Amino acid sequence: MKLYRFLSEEDTSAFCHKVTAALNAGWELHGSPTQTWDHAAGLMRCGQAVTKDVPGDYTPETKIGEQ
Repeated sequence: MKLYRFLSEEDTSAFCHKVTAALNAGWELHGSPTQTWDHAAGLMRCGQAVTKDVPGDYTPETKIGEQ
């Protein structure tokens, strides 16, 4: 099955570390990164979609972040 995750974080090195950890766990980048201004918090936020092929069948109980 193909899994999909959207990673988001403040625009700091924490975002880069989050994406790097996913890539090192076998996830692949999907599309372009995004960036937006969070008016409520007064800061920039980044996002990146990632996908991963794993064995098995998807169910709503699948623990996507644990794959």
